[in-house]
Amino acid sequence: MNPFLRDHDDPEAVSGSPATILIVDDMPNNISVLFETLTRFNYKVLVARDGKNAIEQAGLAQPDLILLDVMMPGMDGFETCRRLKQNPATEVIPVLFMTALAETIDKVNGFNMGAVDYITKPFQLPEVLARINTHLMLRRLQQELEEANTHLEQRVAERTESLSKALAEVERLKNQLQAENTYLREEIRQAGTFEEIVSHSKAFAGVLRQVEQVAPTPITVLILGESGTGKELLARAVHKHSPRKNKPLIKVNCAALPATLIESELFGHEKGAFTGATGQKTGRFELADGGSIFLDEIGELPVDLQPKLLRVLQEGEFERVGGSKTLRVNVRVIAATNRNLEKEVIDGRFREDLYYRLHVFPIQSIPLRERKDDIPLLVRHFCDKHGAGMGKRIEQIPQSVIDILTDYNWPGNIRELENIIERSLIISTGKKLELGNWPGQSLLSLRASSTGPSKPVLLTMEECERQHILAVLEHTRWKVSGKNGAAQMLDMIPTTLDSRMKKLGIRRPE
Repeated sequence: MNPFLRDHDDPEAVSGSPATILIVDDMPNNISVLFETLTRFNYKVLVARDGKNAIEQAGLAQPDLILLDVMMPGMDGFETCRRLKQNPATEVIPVLFMTALAETIDKVNGFNMGAVDYITKPFQLPEVLARINTHLMLRRLQQELEEANTHLEQRVAERTESLSKALAEVERLKNQLQAENTYLREEIRQAGTFEEIVSHSKAFAGVLRQVEQVAPTPITVLILGESGTGKELLARAVHKHSPRKNKPLIKVNCAALPATLIESELFGHEKGAFTGATGQKTGRFELADGGSIFLDEIGELPVDLQPKLLRVLQEGEFERVGGSKTLRVNVRVIAATNRNLEKEVIDGRFREDLYYRLHVFPIQSIPLRERKDDIPLLVRHFCDKHGAGMGKRIEQIPQSVIDILTDYNWPGNIRELENIIERSLIISTGKKLELGNWPGQSLLSLRASSTGPSKPVLLTMEECERQHILAVLEHTRWKVSGKNGAAQMLDMIPTTLDSRMKKLGIRRPE
């Protein structure tokens, strides 16, 4: 052990293995003294007699430190040091000048070339060993710092990547939550289960039994029936009685969305997918993940979009518009339509495979004309429901009003009845419900006309519907769409009303 060194300055303790030192000197005596001393203290020693050889050995052997003589023939120590520091392979190796020059300018020149220290000739061996060990220790600490810094940079990069992924997931969840909140603000989330459905009809009780049977299962449900018969209430009841009741029920009215936007609404889109797509949009199927989706008016779904819906039903996967990433969802589909889908399949407007995939468990909603015993209950329900908002409390519903409403065939079903009661509440001045004038009365008057009190005029359902639509159109002065138009009064989509008018041969008077 070197008597001039502390234990922790031992060459092997410092580096874990003997440090390598390159001695560069043209004087054999200097080399001999340094070689003997350094090897005695467990250093591995390399020797070079000139600058050129020193540069070659340093590049190959990568010593831990270089002792470099200043005054050498040919390439002196300053130039040798300059070239070592210019080479990326040797620039980090500490260089200690060995010099007999005492002028400060020469020492400064050496530092300018990149040297870290100098040793004065003639050598004082304790000083030589102390300086060597100091710079080896500094070099080791520098290497450890560089390794730690590299490791830290790797850890930072890994954590940054992990954080970026986490932030992206948070952003995705935030966008999904915002989209769901937006949807929930747009849609009325009704509470309750069968309490929403007002009925004591035996016929309708059979429909509710079907709901109870299918609700706990994961299978697709298709609700069939005329417009206004409460298909959405049945869909909500299926969801509320299912294991998914604590997850969202997302509603999509396929007839109310333009054909150009329905794919984006159902499946979402990526930023830049089309003109106006300024950001990523979460589709309704993503919002419904884990819950249920109610596809109202499924018969209006464009044919070119039906294969994508079929894929979701079969595989539970899809891509956003403009995206390539396949998304998977677990969604229970409840669909509804007032169309005859079998005829739509025959006419080529609805895919047969999609029809059979939807028609797993059909539920037929009952029109109001087949459950007229529910009309008194429904009238009371709508009086309570809408009266509170108008600041009115109806305590008396005359039997004459119930008789008139029961005598009507209700082509618009429960939705039409609700609209009539809402208008009746507006004109009612006291606590008694006043029916007033309404378009359906013209039909009742027509039915009441006869050659005798016992011979009423009987109308077919088609003629009844035609007369009712005509009465509403006359009431609105043939305004079909828009506010206070016939479609709004009948609670129908304007395009559907146009279709019914054409079918029934209803034309605007010239």
